[in-house]
Amino acid sequence: QVQLVESGGGLVQAGGSLRLSCVASGRTLSNYIMSWFREAPGKEREFVAAIPWPVGNTYYADSVKGRFTISEDNAKNSLYLQMSSVKPEDTGVYYCAARSGRILAVTAPLYDHWGQGTQVTVSS
Repeated sequence: QVQLVESGGGLVQAGGSLRLSCVASGRTLSNYIMSWFREAPGKEREFVAAIPWPVGNTYYADSVKGRFTISEDNAKNSLYLQMSSVKPEDTGVYYCAARSGRILAVTAPLYDHWGQGTQVTVSS
């Protein structure tokens, strides 16, 4: 079983930056897709970014491309999301998720493991 714990959320002004972290534990991660999703009030959980574990190309939702960067530190079993030039519409609970295999998926039901989420609030 894989456990995921996010941290780093908070309140940030529009145009600012924030870095989210996710630490994975429970079993050795090998051949997984690691992703960030977010969920705004009254909206469905949506894909933000993904990266294969241990290495591979990154993928982004169009809404965050050029502003957010996903990365990983395999030695620390950690996943990161660097958020820059944030906008009020980036507000939501951000979740770290893991999916076994190497096939990218952008829909939440296809992911096997989830963290508890971390709140990000962007003020205008």
